[in-house]
Amino acid sequence: MTLLSPRTRGVYAIAVTPFTEDGAIDEVSVDRMVDWYEQTGVDGLTILGILGEAPKLDAAEALAFARRVLARTRLPVVVGVSAPGFAAMRALARASMDAGAAGVMIGPPPALRTDDQITGYFAQAAQAVGPDTPFVLQDYPLTLTVQMTPGVIRRIVEDNPSCVMLKHEDWPGLEKISALRRFQAEGAMRPLSILCGNGGLFLDFETERGADGAMTGYAFPEMLVDLVAHASAGRRDAGHDLFDAHLPLLRYEHQQGIGLAVRKYILRRRGVIVSDALRAPAPVLSAAARAEVDYLLQRLARRDRRAGF
Repeated sequence: MTLLSPRTRGVYAIAVTPFTEDGAIDEVSVDRMVDWYEQTGVDGLTILGILGEAPKLDAAEALAFARRVLARTRLPVVVGVSAPGFAAMRALARASMDAGAAGVMIGPPPALRTDDQITGYFAQAAQAVGPDTPFVLQDYPLTLTVQMTPGVIRRIVEDNPSCVMLKHEDWPGLEKISALRRFQAEGAMRPLSILCGNGGLFLDFETERGADGAMTGYAFPEMLVDLVAHASAGRRDAGHDLFDAHLPLLRYEHQQGIGLAVRKYILRRRGVIVSDALRAPAPVLSAAARAEVDYLLQRLARRDRRAGF
């Protein structure tokens, strides 16, 4: 079993949770999706996050889904275990690690406001999941409403050796990446893997600022893999050219409210999942929105054949 570490790099695709039209977990699509992600060349998977509609699953469903994914793939898998209480967090984290997870991801509850509240919460969370469980610190203030400065992140990392990765989703956030890497260069913070979210919307410059890769759910993970490879090899123009070709679709997919519906629609069109249904309550894409996505896919296919399905 490969565990997350401060040296983890690459692309960890955030997977959706496939549902049937009546709202049940679609196990056939789960298996197909996992196999497809392996074929795209990603370095790992992240499941049961916000994109995975984790709050809409009950505890038994979440654990069953995690176990099915873990049994299906040899890729390292990060399991989102954020929960209102530590008992539920602990149970899912320990069961997932026992099933072969590489680590867990923990986001802050929205009620946290002061720096001491934030650092205190993650100290308790690290204790709840166990000191031998590597965890990803999710920094997503746009949705979770908790503001973590670089100094607060440094405190969490220094106070909790099991915090090995930051899922960076601040916006704007490029200066935060630079500040964290500066802490490391000065010896003021131990090494930390930084993978970026926000749909990949800023990944072209995030890699240049020192990010180690992506942890996001864009419906073309192959592009993310290629972009990170270009950045690692110093092929700046090639990376930006590829990113620019996908930017209109990235932007459309990242809309608040309907973004996940767009992503699932594209995955269905790509043959990854049978249904693009979201579990209620959920938005439904209009016919106009679907036509706009189809148009963007057609335009993208002129520059990237992988969109020509």
